[in-house]
Amino acid sequence: MATWLLIFFPAMLAGLVQGLTGFGTVIVMMTFFPAILPIAPAAGIAGLSMLASMVGLTFRYRHEFKLKRVLPPFIIYAAVATWSVHLSSVLDTHVMRMMLGGLLVALYLYFTLVKNSGDRKFPWYIAVGFMIISGFFNGLLGIGGPLMALYFLSLSKSIPEYTANIQGFFLIDAFYINSVRVANGILVPHDVPYILVGMVAAGIGTIIATRIASKLDDQVFRKWIYRFIGLSGIYYLFF
Repeated sequence: MATWLLIFFPAMLAGLVQGLTGFGTVIVMMTFFPAILPIAPAAGIAGLSMLASMVGLTFRYRHEFKLKRVLPPFIIYAAVATWSVHLSSVLDTHVMRMMLGGLLVALYLYFTLVKNSGDRKFPWYIAVGFMIISGFFNGLLGIGGPLMALYFLSLSKSIPEYTANIQGFFLIDAFYINSVRVANGILVPHDVPYILVGMVAAGIGTIIATRIASKLDDQVFRKWIYRFIGLSGIYYLFF
């Protein structure tokens, strides 16, 4: 019973975060899932749990979706992620936990200390760096969203345009990278019940987010999410 609760509630919280911020869902789930699952399949389960929510959001904003803006960065991102998936099968679990903790702490520090981090346009070499780093950690730990969110946000003129492109990007990625995980035996039929429960929970969280988003102070909510991410990162680094 405890196992199912540790799938359901993190996935629901992740869906809530998805509906309010546009990213960070796998980060939320990966602070819980490695406590009950190996990190490599946990990353795949977390990514696929958001599939229904990503389909819904992409369809809702489909008229703002720009394939030419999404496809080039995805090619770079996917190439690195494919190599990184193979690396995840040979790395020591403790090392992977340390890398996850370091990434979560770094994300917390970045979003806390860098003002207006999502409102700037980045030079091409910084953008390419975002794609490479995001692809690496996506294949390794299932966390590739934050830097890509910053990339798409810097190019978008409206929230619907940002949402359409980032969710479309994640949707393509979910199908691609998890196909690689299945081909490498990281995701197996035994994981399907976890994925289905995660999908239902994430869908509930996303629905809740759409109902309460207008009543919350978005900036305060994000700060608390980043603090939670930082504390989770410290846990994985030292425990």
